[in-house]
Amino acid sequence: MLNETAKPKLRIPKTKSEWVFDVIGYLALATMLAVIVFNWSVLPEQVPAHFGANGEVDRWGSKWELLIIPGIAIGMHFFMLVIGKFPKMHNYPERFNEQNAAAFYTNSRQTLNYMRNIINVLFSYCVYVVIAIALGHESSLGWPFFTILALLFIVLGYKIYKTFKIK
Repeated sequence: MLNETAKPKLRIPKTKSEWVFDVIGYLALATMLAVIVFNWSVLPEQVPAHFGANGEVDRWGSKWELLIIPGIAIGMHFFMLVIGKFPKMHNYPERFNEQNAAAFYTNSRQTLNYMRNIINVLFSYCVYVVIAIALGHESSLGWPFFTILALLFIVLGYKIYKTFKIK
């Protein structure tokens, strides 16, 4: 395996799927913030602050705690965005070499891109549900939360599989 200094520095353009996932992810972040802003004045002082494994509310807290979700989402988004810009620094298996570097870099960057943007959708949905429950329109996280979470793990599993397929 090549050491860090010997890894090639390649400029690989984003794929169409990465652009699509970025649009979805940024729309999710914008929607999350808009939903909070537009509903802030009508929110009760107490909103769901934690959910159990069954998707039911098991702790209520101040509506200010709701701001933690977009804070974490935005922080994670930009952290993963920055890391994705330096695929040369990522960890690769022993079979990594100059001939397959572009494939490994692309796969690694895509993995971060897909995960980052699915997480944005997941967090946006969480904000929606917290507000909906606080306003009496919903009662639990519901199946969409678990579907998005499953999608996150399916994509991660697929991208790991793709790593094993790189020769």
